[in-house]
Amino acid sequence: MAVQTKPILVVDDDAQMRAALSEAIQRLGHKAVLCDSGATAVEKLSDASYSLVVTDMKMPKMDGLTFLKEVRRRIGSLPVLVITGFGTVENAVETMKEGATDYLMKPFSFDALGKTIESILNRQATGKNILTENAEMRKIVQLAGNLGANDITVLITGESGTGKELIARHIHQTSKRKNKPFVAVNCAAIPDNLLESELFGHEKGAFTGAVDRKKGKLELADGGTILLDEIGEMPMMLQAKLLRVLQEREIDRVGGKEPVPVDVRVITTTNRDLEKECADGRFREDLFYRLNVFPIKVPPLRERPDDIIVLTKCFVEHFSGVAGKNLKGCTQEAMDLLTKMPWRGNVRELENVIQRAVFLCSGDAVDVDDFMIGRADVESSANGKLKDIERDMILKTLKEVNGNKSKAAKLLGVSVRTVRNKLNEYGQKVPVG
Repeated sequence: MAVQTKPILVVDDDAQMRAALSEAIQRLGHKAVLCDSGATAVEKLSDASYSLVVTDMKMPKMDGLTFLKEVRRRIGSLPVLVITGFGTVENAVETMKEGATDYLMKPFSFDALGKTIESILNRQATGKNILTENAEMRKIVQLAGNLGANDITVLITGESGTGKELIARHIHQTSKRKNKPFVAVNCAAIPDNLLESELFGHEKGAFTGAVDRKKGKLELADGGTILLDEIGEMPMMLQAKLLRVLQEREIDRVGGKEPVPVDVRVITTTNRDLEKECADGRFREDLFYRLNVFPIKVPPLRERPDDIIVLTKCFVEHFSGVAGKNLKGCTQEAMDLLTKMPWRGNVRELENVIQRAVFLCSGDAVDVDDFMIGRADVESSANGKLKDIERDMILKTLKEVNGNKSKAAKLLGVSVRTVRNKLNEYGQKVPVG
C-alpha cells in the first residue's frame, strides 16, 4: 500500500504515454498530475509540492535535461525519474550527474516502472533506508533518531555525497513534525540574487517580474522542517536574515511591510569548515553558534569499507533490475578493487560507477573489466590496474567494430572525442578486426 500523500508530477509531450503513466501510477495508489511540456511543469512546481517527478527526456522546446536542471535549481531534494527512448549509457550518466534520482529506458514494463517508483519513494521516506554496516554510521543514525524528539538545531557536516541529507530526513521523520513539510533548499544551486526570494518570499511588485505574492521556502515549511543544504554558500546579507529567523521565529518577505511568523525547525549541512570560514570573515560567527547547537559529522565512504561492500551489493541489485539483467553481484576481484579506491565523491560516486558497470557488464557478475574509471588518483590507488583495464576495453571494442570510433564510443557510453583522446594518450593506432 502506498504511504505517500503528495502527488507525482508526470511530464511527457506524448498524450498516450502520459495516459499510460498516469494509469500505472494510480494503480500504485498515487495521484498523478499531468503536464505536456517542461515549461508547464515548471509552473506546476510553484503551485504544489510533489513526492516525485517522472519526466520524458526528448521533448520540444524544453527537453528533459533542461527541465531536470530547473527542478534542481528550484527544489534541490525533489526526486526525479527520467524516462527516455533515446538513451545510451553516456546520456544516462549525464542525467545522473545533473541530479536525476534514477532513469528508465524505453521500452519498459509497468512492473519495472512500479518497482522503480516505489524504490525511489521508499528511499526518500525514512532513515531506516540508510543502508549501513558501519558501527560509526549506525551510531549517527541512532543519534539522529533520538534528536527527532525535540526541536534542537542540527548542523550536519561532511564531504559531498556522504548522505548528509538522508540524516536530515531521518531527523524529520522521527520527529513530531513528520506529518508536516520537509523542504530542502540547496544554497549552492540558487544564484545569490534569487536566493533571498526563494527563502523568504516576496510581495507583488517587490521587484521587476514579481507579478504576484510568492511564499518562500521558510513559509512553505511552516510546521515542519527546512534543510538548508550547503549553508556555507549563503551570502553574508542573507545570513543576517536567517539569524533573525532563528531568534525571532519570523521572516520578512522581500518588499513586505510587516514580519510573518513561522514555526519551522532548521537543519543545515555543509562540506566546508565553518569555523575557518568564520575566522576568514566569510561566515557570521553568531549564526554559526546558532546553527552548531548539535553538530553531527558524517564520515567519508573511504573510512567505511564495510559500507562499500553493502552499498555495492544494493546498487548492483537495483541497476540490474532497471537494465533487465539478473547479475549475481560482483566478482571478488571487482570488490577488492572497489574497497581500495579513495571515493572522493563518496556514495554518489560509487553509485554512478556501479550503474555504469552494470550496463556495460556482459557476464553474470560485475567484474573489473566493467569499470570505466579513468581518474588518475583512482588509478594510482589501484596500482595502475584501472588504466590497463580501460585501455584494453577501448581497444577491444574498436577491434570488434572494425575501427569505427563512433560505434565504439556508443557501445562504451563515452564521446567520440574521448575515444580519440584515449588513443592519442596510448599512442595507439585504431585496431581493425
